[in-house]
Amino acid sequence: MIMKKKLLLSLMMLLPMVASAHDIEVKNGDGVTIYYNYINDGKELEVTFRGNYLNEYPDEYTGNVVIPEEVTYMSRTRKVTSIGSHAFVWCDGLTSITIPNSVTSIGSSAFLGCDGLTSVTIPNSVTSIGEYAFRGCKGLTSVTIGNSVTSIGNIAFYGCNDITTVISLIENPFAITGKASESRTFSLNTFNNATLYVPKGTINKYKATSGWKDFVFIEESDTLSTHETCEKPTISYQNGKLTFTCATNGAECVTNISDADIKTHYGNEISLTATYIINVYATKAGYENSETATATLCWIDATPQTEGLMNGMAQIASRPVLVKTDNGLITVEGVDDQTDIRVYTADGKQAGTAVSHNNAATVATGIQSGSIAIVKMGDKAIKVVMK
Repeated sequence: MIMKKKLLLSLMMLLPMVASAHDIEVKNGDGVTIYYNYINDGKELEVTFRGNYLNEYPDEYTGNVVIPEEVTYMSRTRKVTSIGSHAFVWCDGLTSITIPNSVTSIGSSAFLGCDGLTSVTIPNSVTSIGEYAFRGCKGLTSVTIGNSVTSIGNIAFYGCNDITTVISLIENPFAITGKASESRTFSLNTFNNATLYVPKGTINKYKATSGWKDFVFIEESDTLSTHETCEKPTISYQNGKLTFTCATNGAECVTNISDADIKTHYGNEISLTATYIINVYATKAGYENSETATATLCWIDATPQTEGLMNGMAQIASRPVLVKTDNGLITVEGVDDQTDIRVYTADGKQAGTAVSHNNAATVATGIQSGSIAIVKMGDKAIKVVMK
């Protein structure tokens, strides 16, 4: 610790001094206390250290630390948008860090000397990484850099001599400003031994850019996406309205609804249904579109004895039922409690059963994606396509 402090004191001659106290401290749901300062006129929060980072509270953060996207303090909720300078400096006991998508900047010396860190993922929301940010993290073996980074400070990963994997999602390495184009971003050992993985179609850009081209081993990866993917949305129906929800903040749901009812028919008898196939995916600028969520909305008779034609108009008392499929699971919402739900394959074999509770039931089936399933609710049945 004495040698570390001597090194830190020498580094401080090159860096501006910062405040030595935090504004607030809040416990996460996992019991870990994180310290914050108010920034942006008090509208946002920055992760910081507890007190004087030189000697008053050494190694304040230990173990696994999950930085939340938002923090509620005294009934006010604020986004966490920055990891401040020296926030985790010399935290030897810090073994992993989760940086949320709300964070846009990592300050200078933020993780300097955190020997316990073995890997770090910098999310796509981060645009700048300060100088010395991860310098001397001797245990670091893997680094992932998100696609929005436009500035990497001088010797940000210098001295991390055991790094074997660097994953860069940056589409245009030419655009990186500051010292990122210089070889001092990483140490010579990293350039000679680590493999730099880049998105497909970008390898020539990296080989032509100072700093990045110093990696001896550069490979393109088909599995790397330069954008995060939106979360798959959920579908619900209540009070005559379909509702679509996506966990990706700011994502928009795009919906296609097709009417599966009978359009034209020849013959003397028609079985009428009211069935709609709903397909919805989430989209957001800078993100890959989500998987498509599918559901079937249908109306089943509530009181069949009231059906008929009066004055030329159909009189049908019915209730809406929403049927969703996902990886062999079928969920039915909107049926009466204690309704038997039975699922059959297209050739009539029973694939699963359940009894509804709180107007819903989920049936586990072995029916493969793309196959037809027959869902029977009491004496009513509909066809759905498994997803």
